[in-house]
Amino acid sequence: MTELDPAIASRLKRTADGLVCAVAQQRGTGEVLMVAWMDDAALHETLTTRQAVYFSRSRQQRWRKGDTSGHTQYVHEVRLDCDGDALLLVVDQTGAACHTGDRTCFDADVLLED
Repeated sequence: MTELDPAIASRLKRTADGLVCAVAQQRGTGEVLMVAWMDDAALHETLTTRQAVYFSRSRQQRWRKGDTSGHTQYVHEVRLDCDGDALLLVVDQTGAACHTGDRTCFDADVLLED
């Protein structure tokens, strides 16, 4: 199979440019690591290889997490939300998840804290 299963594809609610929001969460701790975007091909490759593949809106191309940085995501689960417009990837993160080098993309700016 070289494309996304039609049963899965039919459930996705994509943006105008064909993308679905993907949230990566650390397995075991529930820590939210990052938010990215996937097109059908990125989702298919992720489901097939268990390596997180995303779509870069700025570069207009797919990228496998860690290909250049070595900071990979092994995917244990992929869940589709009830509306079909967001994916949850439960992953084991190796190294930093954020392109800035932070553990997560949510480390730098705390807007409200308990």
